[in-house]
Amino acid sequence: MTSPDPGHGPGPVPAPDPCLDHGLLAPVRAGTAAEAATGDAALLQAMLDAEAALTRAQGPARAGEAVTAAARADRFDVRDLALRARSGGNPVIPLVAALTAAVDPQAAPYVHRGATSQDIVDTAMMLVASRTLTLITADLTRTAEALATLAARHRDTPMPGRTLTQHAVPTTFGLKAAGWRALVLDAADRLNALAPPAQLGGAAGTLAAFTGPADREPSAPLDEAGSSSGPGLALVEAYAAELGLAPPALPWHTLRTPVADLATALAFSCAALGKLAADVLTLSRTEIAEVSEGAGGGSSAMPHKANPVRATLIASAAHQAPALASVLLASLAGAGDERPAGAWHAEWQPLRELLRLAGGASAHAAELTEGLRAHPDRMRANLDLTHGMIVSERVAAALAPALGRARAKELLTAASRRTATEGVPLAEALADVLPPDGLAALTDLADLTDPTRYSGSAAALVDRALDRKPEPPRD
Repeated sequence: MTSPDPGHGPGPVPAPDPCLDHGLLAPVRAGTAAEAATGDAALLQAMLDAEAALTRAQGPARAGEAVTAAARADRFDVRDLALRARSGGNPVIPLVAALTAAVDPQAAPYVHRGATSQDIVDTAMMLVASRTLTLITADLTRTAEALATLAARHRDTPMPGRTLTQHAVPTTFGLKAAGWRALVLDAADRLNALAPPAQLGGAAGTLAAFTGPADREPSAPLDEAGSSSGPGLALVEAYAAELGLAPPALPWHTLRTPVADLATALAFSCAALGKLAADVLTLSRTEIAEVSEGAGGGSSAMPHKANPVRATLIASAAHQAPALASVLLASLAGAGDERPAGAWHAEWQPLRELLRLAGGASAHAAELTEGLRAHPDRMRANLDLTHGMIVSERVAAALAPALGRARAKELLTAASRRTATEGVPLAEALADVLPPDGLAALTDLADLTDPTRYSGSAAALVDRALDRKPEPPRD
């Protein structure tokens, strides 16, 4: 059955598979590298990689070679594995059966030898996470570089500072961009600090089944301290090395620190990018128009619109991430069993969605910041909206020595009220209400009420922020 596809010409296209998720309701991640890195095919390949690495680490070499050759996702039916997973509660059980059948009989006994399903799923999730983190941090690096350029270019570009939705005192666009960059670097630092570990513990996290290859002794001799590393611990090291993951100090079937660390770092990254997005959404409002996206999105009903779609998608990721992180953090308090039911299973989808949201948000952030346009003329016009009242703090500080703080505030409030109601410049209103000693204290009212002359240490703060160099992205 086919149907016309208006988006791709008049020709027929195959009817979509009703069971596939094409990302129709997930534009944050649709079409991104993170989506591909976290898809079912990628997860299946990661599980196969874990199985092959375990066989290689245990030996013999011929079995490792055979399992590695067979461990290709394109040789297995993902949908069939998903359906068969229902009977055992996880996809490893049918996968092991399929992989065992795919290798020669001599290698078959070495497939999944000594492992439990959680070893493979946890390791696969860490592999997927590690591979996706590389993509995310690369996009965060691009974003930070673009923001550094904006901050340097607009180091001295004045704009209104706003608090509680109202004009406060002037700031600079360079300082705002430098602040965005600081958050992006904070996110990248947290992600770069992660070291996703392999998982290997066996049925109850004791490594009991891992006595090493048949040609090794079942246990290592005691050292001088009376302890033994044992072949199980050596196997964990070899297994992790085969995968390029960190070796765990302990099996973490119920010690879910690796998942919690991922949850918090990914949620922080979405939130950090969400702050950038929220500011862009505010500053690109028609009434403000101090920035605009390089290529805004259209509207289905209003041809004149150029919507800030990238900022919108990033903001949507920031809104979704906290709830997903809360599910993953809750798994830290799983039941007291060595492998609890439900808590571990509940992690899979939220962790994948967090990786996708952070990956999509970072990709959109790189595009957003590389194309973001600042409009200094509009910033200057907005500074003048309050006719000088935006620098009332500066005027108050100049008047206080001559009139006292209370009297200065009283007169300045009266002048500001007139400016607000009649639209006269604050300098003119002040000239009408101040006593001679007050006027004498203000040697140049025009200069004193010029908002471009009251940005404090904004430029120096930009310079300090740009001194911070990003950490190298993940390999």
